[in-house]
Amino acid sequence: MASKRATLADVARLAGLSSTTASLILNGKPDTRFSADAHRRVHDAVAQLGYRPNMGARALRTDRSLTIGFISDVVATTRFASGLIRGALEQAEAAGHVVLVLETGGDASRESEAVGAVLDRQVDGIIFATMRARELFVPAVPDSTRVVMLNATSAQFGISVLPNEELGGRSAVDLLAEAGHVDGIALIGQNDEVEGDLFRSATVAHRVRGIRGELADLGLGLVAEESCWEWEPENGYRLTTELLSRRRDIRALLCMNDRLAFGAYQACQERGLVVGRDISVVSFDNDELAAYLRPGLTTIGLPHESMGRDAVRLLLSDAGPGERLVDMPIVRRSSIVDTHSNSSTALRARRRLLASAPEA
Repeated sequence: MASKRATLADVARLAGLSSTTASLILNGKPDTRFSADAHRRVHDAVAQLGYRPNMGARALRTDRSLTIGFISDVVATTRFASGLIRGALEQAEAAGHVVLVLETGGDASRESEAVGAVLDRQVDGIIFATMRARELFVPAVPDSTRVVMLNATSAQFGISVLPNEELGGRSAVDLLAEAGHVDGIALIGQNDEVEGDLFRSATVAHRVRGIRGELADLGLGLVAEESCWEWEPENGYRLTTELLSRRRDIRALLCMNDRLAFGAYQACQERGLVVGRDISVVSFDNDELAAYLRPGLTTIGLPHESMGRDAVRLLLSDAGPGERLVDMPIVRRSSIVDTHSNSSTALRARRRLLASAPEA
């Protein structure tokens, strides 16, 4: 039979003090003027009895449960975005909170159930997270419950944490320009004319805007833009194979994500082109496999852990509505050919990189 859980009254009795005194000492109330001996006796009693505070009772008394609800689509069960949870857990622990993680698979009925479950547990706030950045329609939440959107936006809730995709797009272009690439650059995965009014997400639009804006600012252009809807390795392979069959002037591939770049590597290899020697490849996301390609893939990473930490900070603060944009780290490996150019374009790109995007 399980032993009876120790209570605050048990701690006070063993310490030879009143329950009020024991409570004040354990809660760290300032200026109580209890002796050092009283503090020692209470903490010794806690250790001897294995006392743990009743968090439910504390929540009723203080209107704070020290618990955060973390509701996601498939963040918890996918390798790619798990950093969002790791960052949130790390920051919550530092703030003395625990995180209740629920996953919905993107199912609307399960989302409503998840909201009900965390509200029943009197969480101090809710973080809604998505694996891929997008606008999210959230079930009804009481006005008194603070909400932060993580890697997502919502018309209902105005506080969100997102990667700074526009700056990330500019950084990718700068990496190529810094290495002296002023022509022969192809974009893999995106073509505005072909895709027309199709909408992927606001963050992808920002990434594309950054790419095109930096190209324009540096006086550069694209010699080809290859479109596909699904950014998967097979499409990166197909598009790059077709592109290299049509053109002999391709010197650099700017891939919209690492999975496209994986396929591009294979296509280059089949044509006898060595990435990092004969052709440059730069990409986005910093999928963990990017480090295992040979040569390693230079990429603009998604700052998932930093985003998770910022989401918890915002949730526990009094910050007003707005987007918190987290810089995307530059992960330099060996997939970009250094042409040793001293052109003004390369020098301008180098200065911009040094000023705006730290090396990771």
